[in-house]
Amino acid sequence: MIPSVWKRVALGALMSAAIAIPASANLALGTKAPMFTATASMAGKEFKFSLADALKKGPVVLYFYPAAFTPGCTIEAHNFAEAMDQYTAAGATVIGVSHDPIEKLDQFSVSECRNKFAVAADADASIMKSYEAVSDQNPERAARTSYVIAPTGEILYSFTDRTPDQHVPNTLAVVQKWAKDHPKKS
Repeated sequence: MIPSVWKRVALGALMSAAIAIPASANLALGTKAPMFTATASMAGKEFKFSLADALKKGPVVLYFYPAAFTPGCTIEAHNFAEAMDQYTAAGATVIGVSHDPIEKLDQFSVSECRNKFAVAADADASIMKSYEAVSDQNPERAARTSYVIAPTGEILYSFTDRTPDQHVPNTLAVVQKWAKDHPKKS
């Protein structure tokens, strides 16, 4: 029989370990990405974004961010905008997704995304949930999570980090490698 003091120590260790594990987990590499259609904005113009249609053109970088016009999300949008020529050269589409209303994203797509890529509104958080990208601190918002999805619909890469710094370099490296491994046929 284990003394009660050791039971409390063991229980405390288990609880500490459980707290250290994030509530959200990324989808596994190689799994099929959930398809979705959402209202999006690029350069302030609204349209219907379809993941299935975007994948017909090449890989898709799908990134979730907590909220438009917040410091980290603004930095991340600027970083993606600055790298858009490189994404385009690799045949990739970039789409950002947040819980913000489309009217706010109309403005964000112009000022922070610099008219370079689209951002989509996830009004009911269904896209965030299907990609396991819900913030563990605030379930109304997305966790800062990036995915690279192959044209086959398979997840090639996933990354979650609260800071925006590595999302662009990491996803760009994946799409550039994909482009190198899948050269366009003339």
